[in-house]
Amino acid sequence: MLVKAAHKSYMKALKVAARVIPIPRPTLFTGAESAEQLCEAISLMNLGKLLIVTDEALVEVGIVDQIETYLHRHGVDFARFDKVTPDPTYPQAEEGLVVYKRENCKGILAVGGGSPIDCAKVIAARVTNNKAIKKLAGLLKVWRTPAPLFVIPTTAGTGSEVTVAAVISDPASHQKTPLMDPKLVPLMAALDPNLMTGLPPHITAATGMDALTHAVEAYLSLNATTETDAYATAALKLIHANLIAAYKDGHSLKVRFNMAMASYYAGLAFTKASLGYTHAIAHHLGAKYGTPHGAANALALPHVLEASVPSAKVRIANMAKMVDVGDESWDDQTNASAFVNYVVSLQESMNMPRTLPEIQPEDITQIAKNAIREANWNYPVPHYLSLGECKQLIAKIKG
Repeated sequence: MLVKAAHKSYMKALKVAARVIPIPRPTLFTGAESAEQLCEAISLMNLGKLLIVTDEALVEVGIVDQIETYLHRHGVDFARFDKVTPDPTYPQAEEGLVVYKRENCKGILAVGGGSPIDCAKVIAARVTNNKAIKKLAGLLKVWRTPAPLFVIPTTAGTGSEVTVAAVISDPASHQKTPLMDPKLVPLMAALDPNLMTGLPPHITAATGMDALTHAVEAYLSLNATTETDAYATAALKLIHANLIAAYKDGHSLKVRFNMAMASYYAGLAFTKASLGYTHAIAHHLGAKYGTPHGAANALALPHVLEASVPSAKVRIANMAKMVDVGDESWDDQTNASAFVNYVVSLQESMNMPRTLPEIQPEDITQIAKNAIREANWNYPVPHYLSLGECKQLIAKIKG
């Protein structure tokens, strides 16, 4: 009981901090061709050479070449670091830092999903902060303003273009460590649906479920406000109206743009309201087994929602009505159950796995301990899980 009381007191302090500490937002370029508009805006700043931080897959499909063409067209010099993998690691960020310094870069342009953007945030922080990444991890530990950072998301899920967080893995401990500081918010971002039409269905599904999880956990947060509720609601409605369409046929610019905006709104919501156990568990499944983040969120979300119903029945019921699977004439329990079923139906409609057999029974206790530690000291959840409850939940994910 004393530990729970300490957690709740800490979360109240975080709520005050979220309302007092100003959180910047990037200058946003939206719509088709907005990526080139961002490149032109960068050229007007006369910063000097940029480091493009991306991954090899985006190089292979030609998206990075397209961005580099825009930079050439507007007279911006650049170097490229394309070694980012899903769940970027400390060594990758340090390797990117070496390239940044060797090429005498003066700013960073991240092109990609959450992994390149998170890696770019860490590199930018390391440029100006002479501290090991592990010492930058945590809340408000990026003391000096990072190198100028610009981002072009190529997926609609993480919301990293607007968040104060960067998540990076420690390969030695197999744990994901978040850096959380308003200084990590990029200066500018472009949401260009032209760059998202080629996303394969399974990536569309996973990133869409990531955005959904951000909106859901922000709405259920005890630190939610009228503002974060509005953004979470907008995100939920856009995801409901567009995710399955994007999965089935992602060539519609309107559908892709709507999903990009849903991700952005969800990012705005959780940046202030924070997250919950779904993310805590997903982070440690990713660190241990390499499970893609969006897929890990999708695996955990229905089970976390079920565990949260007794403490957050009204809020979960509200979400059912937002996405038209609930009814005003039903009681809260019925509506809440309808929303949990809706989340499961989304997964099934996109052929997403419901279980993760790779989970080893001997790992469950440690994963649960790590997830509880992350959640209890970072996320204002409506219900604190016991170790036993968390282990049971992870066992359900294993199947």
